[in-house]
Amino acid sequence: MVTLCGMPEVQWSPVGEDDVFGQRVREQWTEQLGRRLDILVAGCGRGGTLDVGRSDPLVTGVDEDLPPLRAHTASRQDLDAWYLDDMRKVPIPPRSFDVVHVSFLLERIHNAELVLDRLVGGLRPGGLLLIKARDRRSAYGFCDRMAPSWLRGALWRSLMPAGSVGPLPAVYEPIASREGIQAYCLMRGLMIAEDYSGATGPARRGPHAGLVKAVCGAVAALSGDRLSGTNDEVCMVVRKPQNHFARLI
Repeated sequence: MVTLCGMPEVQWSPVGEDDVFGQRVREQWTEQLGRRLDILVAGCGRGGTLDVGRSDPLVTGVDEDLPPLRAHTASRQDLDAWYLDDMRKVPIPPRSFDVVHVSFLLERIHNAELVLDRLVGGLRPGGLLLIKARDRRSAYGFCDRMAPSWLRGALWRSLMPAGSVGPLPAVYEPIASREGIQAYCLMRGLMIAEDYSGATGPARRGPHAGLVKAVCGAVAALSGDRLSGTNDEVCMVVRKPQNHFARLI
């Protein structure tokens, strides 16, 4: 792994990938000597929950204002407050959160880098930025972003597992990739502490998962393996530095 911003190399955790975010939040709570954490969930209309253990944080959710996202957000029991609007406008007070969880948001919004700047601006120094995104440089992401909206809508019910939220926009700006997030962190003075790949595209768990896997494999082969046919998710633990030499955002 590359070294970013003069910081130590990216570390790989023995914690299972599914629990790594929850583990890091619990560690953050311990480091704060039990002070109640403020957590912002960006992408609350689609994403899952964090296993925060006994920390009992104050959790705020933000997302785009779309009917399926509103319905899912309203059904959540873990949010103390939530706001749905254009992500360039939702209220994000500066330096107000200990943890910002960006959950499958970057790939489905426009102006994603500007939005991420707002989210990072909401982090306190030393805070955690937890990112999960669908990778535009995967075969799954390529198919998702290249399929016209009418086709995605027509295939949604037959390909997705029951209870999936959507269909949602598939924008996939360059930042919605491992290389895009790495470049963003380098430019903003953020340290990537952990970096994982995964295969979690919802259609991979649907009633035609075998077909989806075969299509992704074929697209990867046709791309000369420039697109990954096995992994489609970027999962990163990023830390906002404490020192004043980092760029202020």
